[in-house]
Amino acid sequence: MSQLLRRHRDFRLLWCGEIAGKFGASVTGVAMPLIAVSELRASTFDVGLLTAAAWAPWLLIGLPVGAWVDRLPRRPIMLTAAAVSLVVFACVPVAASCGWLSTGLLLAAALLTGTAAVFFQTAYSAYLPSVVAPADQAEGNAKLQGSASAAQIAGQGSGGLIAQLAGAVNGMYVNAATFLLSLLCLAGIRYREPPTARAVRRPNALLGEVGEGLRLIGADPWFRTLALFAAASNLALMGYQSIRVVFLVRSVGLASGVVGALIAAASTGGVAGAFVARRVADRIGTARATLLFELGLTTFALLIPLTFGGAGTVAFVVGGFCVSAGVVAGNVIKAGFQQCYCPPELLGRLTASTAFLSYGTIPLGALLGGALGTGVGLRAAMWITTAGIPLAALVLFFSPVRRVRDLPSSRPDRGGPARCEPVATGRESAGAD
Repeated sequence: MSQLLRRHRDFRLLWCGEIAGKFGASVTGVAMPLIAVSELRASTFDVGLLTAAAWAPWLLIGLPVGAWVDRLPRRPIMLTAAAVSLVVFACVPVAASCGWLSTGLLLAAALLTGTAAVFFQTAYSAYLPSVVAPADQAEGNAKLQGSASAAQIAGQGSGGLIAQLAGAVNGMYVNAATFLLSLLCLAGIRYREPPTARAVRRPNALLGEVGEGLRLIGADPWFRTLALFAAASNLALMGYQSIRVVFLVRSVGLASGVVGALIAAASTGGVAGAFVARRVADRIGTARATLLFELGLTTFALLIPLTFGGAGTVAFVVGGFCVSAGVVAGNVIKAGFQQCYCPPELLGRLTASTAFLSYGTIPLGALLGGALGTGVGLRAAMWITTAGIPLAALVLFFSPVRRVRDLPSSRPDRGGPARCEPVATGRESAGAD
């Protein structure tokens, strides 16, 4: 156990809660589509719609949530969001035992837990720097990312195994239990944020604060470039991820347990990406490393549509491994850039505004994947969506990122050190935070 985990009780609890939540979410990411495919015989488009529902709240409420998070204590928001997810996931298998399971019920569950995730992730991004001292933030974020990636891998493998041994619906019990553990860990944190100043605000102040976050992105070439790239990247990433379970089951002909194992094996790239990101960035520069990870490694996504049964599954693992490594490593670097480049008082609004632009294309990508899978076939849809992943990185290639060694550490009007240290972010499935 690291020195930080041994000596910092609150960080240890936050670390345990994050691992539990990531494990449970990964189980659901495999189990939910398997419920739709195996229990409800849902169409490819319905499975894509299910994924879209989980991410749609970022598009619908992501902007105002960022302003709310900057006004309120972050820990109570996280506790409430975890409690909502616990209740909703526990209700799914109960409803199934009563004969009420339907695609509509799954869509409602995905929408509710997706809404909770918006509040949790936005509050978490702003809360973490207050728990850990600045000198420990790089180590703390790296520990969270590496452990969370490992939990995601274990969860994805367990999701398929649970579905095969006990039924996909029972995977929701596992997720509910992990959110209970996450809730208990968060409740045990002793650190309390200082009271938020209750400033008198005009009736339209919320709109003004939302607009401030959007203007921050629009006026800054670095924020603008990374936000545009994230939007394009997430469209393609979610396009293929929304139909990969259906592709592996119906086109490749694999069993549920094998599907979970393959997705878990491919996701080990996330651990590798988190491990090498800082080392590569130190050696060649944060801007060059971003291009290497986001454009170079993700080109191997084109191996995924070549997947066939037997030895042909290696193509899926290698392609998925490289995509996961590239995305996580890129996110590590970009998160560090955002933390030291953005004014601290605007971090919540920046997080929400960036998430609105980048996560907002995720439900569109899920719908696109489902529509393509229905219209042109699953394998052709995989070719189209995976080709979009490296193509999205051309946004970075034709931007100021290509012309510098390192991403800047501070805005021109703030001053600061020469460069930012990369830190970790908790998201693997999308292109940028």
